[in-house]
Amino acid sequence: MQLEIKGLSKTYPNGTRALHDVSLQIPAGMFGLLGPNGAGKSTLMRTIATLQDPDAGSIQFGDIDVLRDKDELRATLGYLPQEFGLYPKVSAIKLLDHFAVLEGLLDRRERKAVVEALLRHTNLWRARKVKLGEYSGGMRQRFGIAVALLGNPKLIIVDEPTAGLDPEERVRFLNLLAELGRESVVILSTHIVDDVAELCSRMAIIDQGQIKMESEPLAAIDTLRGKVWRKLIEHSELESYRERYHVLSNRLVLGRNAVRVLHDPELGDVGDSPGEGFESVEPDLEDVYFATLRGRAAVESPEATERGSDQEVA
Repeated sequence: MQLEIKGLSKTYPNGTRALHDVSLQIPAGMFGLLGPNGAGKSTLMRTIATLQDPDAGSIQFGDIDVLRDKDELRATLGYLPQEFGLYPKVSAIKLLDHFAVLEGLLDRRERKAVVEALLRHTNLWRARKVKLGEYSGGMRQRFGIAVALLGNPKLIIVDEPTAGLDPEERVRFLNLLAELGRESVVILSTHIVDDVAELCSRMAIIDQGQIKMESEPLAAIDTLRGKVWRKLIEHSELESYRERYHVLSNRLVLGRNAVRVLHDPELGDVGDSPGEGFESVEPDLEDVYFATLRGRAAVESPEATERGSDQEVA
């Protein structure tokens, strides 16, 4: 099955244009939707999940017209929103059993088997009798996935699932998503570049409600090969470098600033390198992300806004 989105637009009553002519083709497997906060990711996810209507456009999932046949889509949809509530005084096994009843699993023996299988699949079986209020952030996310998987959905949407998770929980959760992507269309909406780099065979970048690029991650990285340069500078030099170069990102390394800049003669930059002291480095998906937001990526449309990236490496 494939999810096809054409010409999707949405403007809220306060005048905020959340989506503008969004078109995507999302095949089976893991698909990453990258974008900064406020880019339109959650609006797009909620629209696909039939929680709100667009002003224009269409969404097709296999033979299902999503905007017209919402109940049919919901029957094969698993949705983990960015924020969701749980009953803190109820155990995982009791609440998942309750949700299974709501899903239509009325046969007690069948429901018990499904609930047990999902708790084992999400590595929550040992904590099945623990109250949800005592779960860690990662455990709550995995419980959310267990709920989303009720009914064996073919379309799974997860919105910012790893935000706030510690490294161990994040790896465990991403491994779970990778397993799900073998049989279903899984859309991972996030602002965390590493999540997409590690999981997704295809991706898109969205900003200000518009798709800025759509590609395979490795193909996108290849477009920047030989164009990304790095230099260690003093903090006092940072602003002048931002004025003179196309700075993609800045990281504090051992008390000095390591700037990564994009130097592309095809886009009018002069010379084979940015200048003295720069070293050519291998590009990564984070470079693609920031280059796209700045309108200097050679993948898809070059419309973007100026955004900064100050990061500190511990």
